[in-house]
Amino acid sequence: MNNYIVSVGTANPGKEISQEKISKFMINAHGLDQQESRKLNFIYKHSGIHSRHSALEDFDQQDHQNFSFFPKSQALDPFPGTKARMEVYRRVAPELAVAAIESCLAKSNVGISSISHLIIVSCTGMYAPGLEIDLIHRLGMKDSTERYAIHFMGCYAAFNGLKMADRICDSDPGANVLMVAVELCTLHFQKDYNEDNLLSNALFGDGAAAALVSSRPQGIKIRDYQSNLYQKGENDMAWGIGDFGFEMKLSKYIPGLLESGIQSLKKVLEDRFKISQIKNFAIHPGGIQILNKVEQAFGIQPEQNRHAHSVLKRYGNMSSATILFVLMALMDDPDLKGHILAMGFGPGLTLETLLLDKI
Repeated sequence: MNNYIVSVGTANPGKEISQEKISKFMINAHGLDQQESRKLNFIYKHSGIHSRHSALEDFDQQDHQNFSFFPKSQALDPFPGTKARMEVYRRVAPELAVAAIESCLAKSNVGISSISHLIIVSCTGMYAPGLEIDLIHRLGMKDSTERYAIHFMGCYAAFNGLKMADRICDSDPGANVLMVAVELCTLHFQKDYNEDNLLSNALFGDGAAAALVSSRPQGIKIRDYQSNLYQKGENDMAWGIGDFGFEMKLSKYIPGLLESGIQSLKKVLEDRFKISQIKNFAIHPGGIQILNKVEQAFGIQPEQNRHAHSVLKRYGNMSSATILFVLMALMDDPDLKGHILAMGFGPGLTLETLLLDKI
């Protein structure tokens, strides 16, 4: 493996919305009583998240009458269906992806006409002709650009995108592969007040990130990677298409299950990546409890994984795009050198591990 993540660029829709404001929206939208409001506020205050972004302005509103997407009635009826949500995705996703791509390429000496392959990653929206074709037209890319789409794999999907880009560069050393992850998680707000929705509504935000991968020695080098499945938790993290958007199943047991899965794989991962010798980490910030459990399992100090904590605090969990925000922060850190171990988690339960090297 002699390929590099040359540069990373990111973008978010709208202005940042404080976690406190979002909690007030949720209390209002769900019509919670005092006891349930206290429970929700406790979860939000201890989420490790300070602010998030959304493609919808409604989460910044406290009065139903000011909603522009969700119904203005307190009962939220009629609730927006999947078609209405995908219409927003189709409108916003290309704009957000273009902003992330322009940010990414501005950090490299590669022009848009030199891009040979385009990989789209998203689990929060899809349509055809797809986002990749919209981007080719909007950016004036060559019509011969090879294009691929990775959909519905969840928070770890960008790892698969990077691995695909690495394999392409192995087979074609002159390739310039552009991978773009676009996630509009907040489009899929569910009004049913249950544990799964309470947890997902407290964590997810919207964002996009683009990464340029090539064989040119710039940025961070891709050293190694591995994928593992831990079947025991496959029913505790799931993602399905419902009549009213995409429905997330996110059990409160996920942090513990991840810790258990990591313990069962610990020797395998240590033998492969020499984790005990690595100083820098990029753990997917799926939530503060996930970060804490993974750090404890490997004996990682929070300072070694500080950029993941920072991204969680500023943006929340943006599904597949999130790890690229973390990698960009690591790349921009002038004091950080050496090996970096990145990890991502998602439905399966899936554990993706990526070893990088910042020279």
